[in-house]
Amino acid sequence: MSTGNEIERKGSEDQREVQIFSALLTPHRSLNRTGFLAVMLFLSVVSFVTGLAFLMMGAWPVLGFFGLDVLVIWWAFKANFRAARASEEIVITPSELRVRRISDRGQVVEWTFNPLWVRLDMEIDEDFGIEHLYLISRGHQIQIARFLGPDEKSSFYKGLIEALNAAKRGPTYNPIT
Repeated sequence: MSTGNEIERKGSEDQREVQIFSALLTPHRSLNRTGFLAVMLFLSVVSFVTGLAFLMMGAWPVLGFFGLDVLVIWWAFKANFRAARASEEIVITPSELRVRRISDRGQVVEWTFNPLWVRLDMEIDEDFGIEHLYLISRGHQIQIARFLGPDEKSSFYKGLIEALNAAKRGPTYNPIT
């Protein structure tokens, strides 16, 4: 027997809120895996050949130090690739602003704000441009877009301001669709 609530419940589940703005920010890495292998192969060959030259001159401990250099450079690249797994997702709908940050170790932190109460603030350096962007709401301040450079932050700031203003205006009614 139906009370009529099933239709309303189903209709509310199908209706999703429209995203005004959505951005997935990730750190930029210019060296891919193939490039990493090529660099490491080149460094290994150069270090081995140079180490052999020192070995032939009688300075045998130098060969170990050249191997240690290659190992330290490999470790630094691996740490860099691990840091590249971090990301930050910012989504704005008419009723919420959600920031989801995933660290390089997979830890997830999420903040949800009402876009009507959010203010966007920035720190500007005269020589470099925008250094930091902050979302401020009801005493909470979080830094966003840490992966971006100054020019990218400027563009991101403009897009985010437009999206926040659209969220503050509220949804529009279009009878045609």
